[in-house]
Amino acid sequence: MERRFTDIIQLIKQSRTNAIKAVNSELITLYWNIGEYISRKIDNAEWGDSVVTELAKHIQSNEPEIKGFSDKNIWRMKQFYETYKDFPKLSPLVRQISWT
Repeated sequence: MERRFTDIIQLIKQSRTNAIKAVNSELITLYWNIGEYISRKIDNAEWGDSVVTELAKHIQSNEPEIKGFSDKNIWRMKQFYETYKDFPKLSPLVRQISWT
């Protein structure tokens, strides 16, 4: 690789890294929000445990291009929220975790 292009390559790589971090942060926020929503619905007895399975099936059948929302994953989102909700200083940091 020519030396004169090194800076450009670095800019590209840094932008890719920044994009991945932004996507990860947004996904973590989504998982947090879904977990919070489900946790509150179940705690308030508006939803029973079976609703999570119904939700997963609904997503699969009505939005088949949306992946990653099986009942197991949705339960994990609820667990994720419930694990970190009582740590106000920690929860913003959790969103910065790199999952890649």
